[in-house]
Amino acid sequence: MLMSAGRPARLHYMANQFRLLASGDHVICAASGERIPLDELRYWSVARQEPYASAELATRAMVTVA
Repeated sequence: MLMSAGRPARLHYMANQFRLLASGDHVICAASGERIPLDELRYWSVARQEPYASAELATRAMVTVA
């Protein structure tokens, strides 16, 4: 995967994977603002197209909507 050091990537989040739309080496957590390296990204919302730094943050974001 082609990555640009220091630049945030733009991704399309799908059920079991994500697609790189614009090269970068990280994304920003939608809940905490924390920088998440792409190789450590494990949690996201397909419906909202948002990444999360942890399972706890992802769960909290989904619960606040319901």
